[in-house]
Amino acid sequence: MSNDFGDAVRRWRDRVAPESAGLTAVGQRRAAGLRREELALLAGISADYVTRLEQGRASHPSDQVVDALARALRLSGTEREHLFRLAGLAPPGRDRVPGTLTPSVHRLLERLTGTPVAVFDAAWTLLLANPLYTALLGERPRWRGHGRNGAWWTFLGPDGRVRQSPEERRAMKAALAADLRATASRYPTDPVLHALIDELRAESPEFAELWASGTVEPHEAARKTVDHPDVGPLTLDCDILTVAGDDLRVMVYTAEPGTPDADALALLATRVVPELLVSSRA
Repeated sequence: MSNDFGDAVRRWRDRVAPESAGLTAVGQRRAAGLRREELALLAGISADYVTRLEQGRASHPSDQVVDALARALRLSGTEREHLFRLAGLAPPGRDRVPGTLTPSVHRLLERLTGTPVAVFDAAWTLLLANPLYTALLGERPRWRGHGRNGAWWTFLGPDGRVRQSPEERRAMKAALAADLRATASRYPTDPVLHALIDELRAESPEFAELWASGTVEPHEAARKTVDHPDVGPLTLDCDILTVAGDDLRVMVYTAEPGTPDADALALLATRVVPELLVSSRA
């Protein structure tokens, strides 16, 4: 890979103001744009890897890394395609699960600072989460592979903070399996999606059973109780919105006004440092 890739990343990094990416600009800055460490946080990769990419000392970044950098740098569709080509990769086409976040989606998360909100792609891979969402549900380890995927986490990961009855958990798993089935029908040649499905079928007997059954359970709005280690249990409404044309899922947690749950959520918000929107998929 030529250093054209690194030059492009550095050039586009310089034009992204920290405030526009949900970061707090601290201290003296030699340039108005993002620092390497800030880009690394937004893209979910190491600062050392960003440095090596920019200096031409790292070659052949994966399509997941290039896609994460494109989102963090807020590239347009044309710029994103150009970055893929500079990396020696074919730009994802319409046969791949979309992972591009439009400026309007970025602005949505930036404005909902007092509301836990996250954006997932159609395969339930976490793309972006605001700090309050992460504070509410906990930071997910930056595991390789499918470790940041919501379906993978539900079937194969450790238990989270959401309290669920066996019936509620079964219904959620059925809805996730149905979602993946519908997504697979829309993107029948996406290798990442089908690798995820193959792993779930091989490692989770419950997912394999749901997949074989042809379940079509839809996702529905739900009330969830989150057992938080600092502010105690919160019972919140969880709604899943779709972004028309981009095949994205926006998960939003809200509390009924005037309730102890609203007070607990407000207390949690005061403890959150609004440093960044946490990106994934790298």
